[in-house]
Amino acid sequence: MPQYAVSAIGRDRPGIVAAVTRVLLDHDVNVEDSQMTILRGRFTMMLILATPEGGIDEASLRAELEAAAGELELDAISLNPVGAAEEGGPVEPSHIVTVYGMDHPGIVQAVATALADASVNITDLETRLVSDDDGADLYAMMLEVALPAGMSQGDLEAALATIPREQGVEVSIRELERDEL
Repeated sequence: MPQYAVSAIGRDRPGIVAAVTRVLLDHDVNVEDSQMTILRGRFTMMLILATPEGGIDEASLRAELEAAAGELELDAISLNPVGAAEEGGPVEPSHIVTVYGMDHPGIVQAVATALADASVNITDLETRLVSDDDGADLYAMMLEVALPAGMSQGDLEAALATIPREQGVEVSIRELERDEL
């Protein structure tokens, strides 16, 4: 079944999800996976869609999504075909890495590079910028990661060992507790 990705961002307000999913339903498109959140006052969404066996009228779907985005005054919306996911299902995260410190450029890149160099897969990443009592901007990042076969938590700690000194942040690692939905 052909799959598409829809991404959208715009000033947060009620009705964004309802309007976008109405267009998708009108085209008999199914939302298979999604992530939606508010980033600095902007509502963001990323959807993976399954289309009917007979296909869709991509131009019509794109035009209706853009019309909805215009009515909602979104900053951007996109529709793109995506290839099939790899066999074996989604990667399961095993650990949570948290990073806290004074905000500055390069924190995400440094942590992501250290993890990539150790073949650690980032399965979820969330950041927040918050002000402390003195008005200074503090950066908080939480990552769910999947370790490669044979890697221990100690190996992960070693892979991230230089980050606190180089970036002036605190890094902590803990094993992820499994919750069943």
